[in-house]
Amino acid sequence: MDNDKETKTESCPNHDWAELTQLCLINILSRLSIEDRWRGAMFVCKPWFQACKDPTLNSVIDLETQFESSTKPSRFWTPGFERKMDSMLRSVVLWSDGSLTTVRVRHCSDQSLALIAERSPNLQVLSIKCCPHVTDETMSKIAFGCPLLRELDISLCCQISHNSLALIGHHCANLRILRRNFTSRLDLSRQQCFVPWEYLDAYPQDGDSEAAAIGKFMLKLVQLELRFSNLTTKGLALISEGCVNLEHLDLSGCTDVTSSEISNASSNLKQLKTLKKPQFYFSMLGSHTERYIRALAAV
Repeated sequence: MDNDKETKTESCPNHDWAELTQLCLINILSRLSIEDRWRGAMFVCKPWFQACKDPTLNSVIDLETQFESSTKPSRFWTPGFERKMDSMLRSVVLWSDGSLTTVRVRHCSDQSLALIAERSPNLQVLSIKCCPHVTDETMSKIAFGCPLLRELDISLCCQISHNSLALIGHHCANLRILRRNFTSRLDLSRQQCFVPWEYLDAYPQDGDSEAAAIGKFMLKLVQLELRFSNLTTKGLALISEGCVNLEHLDLSGCTDVTSSEISNASSNLKQLKTLKKPQFYFSMLGSHTERYIRALAAV
């Protein structure tokens, strides 16, 4: 019996995975999720770590699924997590060697975004929701450094103003999708649970100025999300006049415009396929209930 075991062992030699060719390693690693590569594969041995740095494995960084599925989202709103996110982004940018096309992350800062603007001229998708320390200064660098941008999500980035929207629209002619969503105490979604209210209160919105920039400089948009924006009828009119190619418009939670005003403004959007209007939850409105009843009565 022991001799049989020895014979089987001899017939099945051990393979040293570290001796795989670079091409084979990259092929294997490309089948793993970014989470599996970063938490496991790159720590196996030095050859695996070097393979994980190949530009073909770093043209896309998409962590949105991980953020959405997290059961402890409050930990993301800490300086320590932001530093980790910046460190990861900087590594991906450097390893991509200019091939980075898609970034979907949260809670990064100006430090890593500035490097993206400098080293990623082929960037097409930038989603940086919930980034409290991303400012107009760095977004202006993105506008000049990433002219191929076609999709932008700057939801809950409260230090980004209408000035950035104007620059992005002016310099990124391929932009087709813009998500500029906020949240509110009226919001019943789970997003409400992990956005610090003091952060939202510290940076008041300027919805009409942002709408003016969108309507003037982002004329080729086909999808626009402005959930819980405080834009008024004036801002909505500017968008409908300038963004005539819109196919999808989301105004959920925009309580400073009535349903009838939205219908009137959107009549100019001949390509429009989906339109999401505000919904009102009277049980949560408190002292504003009467105002919203009057608004609905005008519909």
